[in-house]
Amino acid sequence: MIYLNGKFMPIEEACIPVLDRGFIFGDGVYEVIPVYSRKPFRLTKHLRRLQHSLEGIRLTNPHSNAEWQHLLEQVIVQNDENDQSLYLHITRGVAKRDHAFPSVPPTVMILSNPLSSPSVSLLASGVPAVTAIDNRWIRCDIKSISLLPNVLLRQLAVDANAAETILIRDGYLTEGSASSIFVVKDQVLLAPPQSHLILPGVTYEVVLELAAAHNIAHEVREVTEEELRSAEEVLLTSSTKEIMAVTRLDDQLVGNGKPGRFFAKLHQHYQHYKETYMRAGSVDK
Repeated sequence: MIYLNGKFMPIEEACIPVLDRGFIFGDGVYEVIPVYSRKPFRLTKHLRRLQHSLEGIRLTNPHSNAEWQHLLEQVIVQNDENDQSLYLHITRGVAKRDHAFPSVPPTVMILSNPLSSPSVSLLASGVPAVTAIDNRWIRCDIKSISLLPNVLLRQLAVDANAAETILIRDGYLTEGSASSIFVVKDQVLLAPPQSHLILPGVTYEVVLELAAAHNIAHEVREVTEEELRSAEEVLLTSSTKEIMAVTRLDDQLVGNGKPGRFFAKLHQHYQHYKETYMRAGSVDK
């Protein structure tokens, strides 16, 4: 069951006009929210990022946070899984094909997919990744539905039987094609700073909060390509992947080729944080 423009319906019955600007121009934004035990995780943070994306494309938010929460709760109830991945999709609406903004209602869709945490075997072995030049536009902080550059970069990983493509721009690490990237260098966790070149990751924020709370040495600063390639550990994070270790990069081992102690600590703390969140209902700051 999905939500589309004020109605709940089976996904097979959902239709969008061909002149929807999301279809014609990729003119819209999206958000992905994990749900554990039927509770949206870090909802306030996700809705804040959604607002940032909408402001970035000059589209008025069609709902208040309370209204979004009510809609999301209804979608959760009407789908079977306890753990879900909620996808919010908002476009500028339906209008004749013209680049200028029309004065029409936006298209709003919410759908749910089952959410599966990374398998025990992947957590134990880590995953391979490849690198590529970050050739996307310069407003990567907007979670835009215009994802063709990310699709092409992600396919490089698929072609190489890897889990992710890690992106480098002008000699510096930015992020993955669909994830945030952390590097451990000289036993310090390094995180590229948030900017217009990087999506503000919600899980990225959690990792930095956990590092601060548990006295894990960390810095937020620019990370060079050389530091990435010579790192003791490389971690990728996202709302659906949580935290995973990258143990091979471009056919070279990362560290000793096994998930390291920074990954082990952060993964343990993250799982405890999730459990605390679910018991408390919300621990958003």
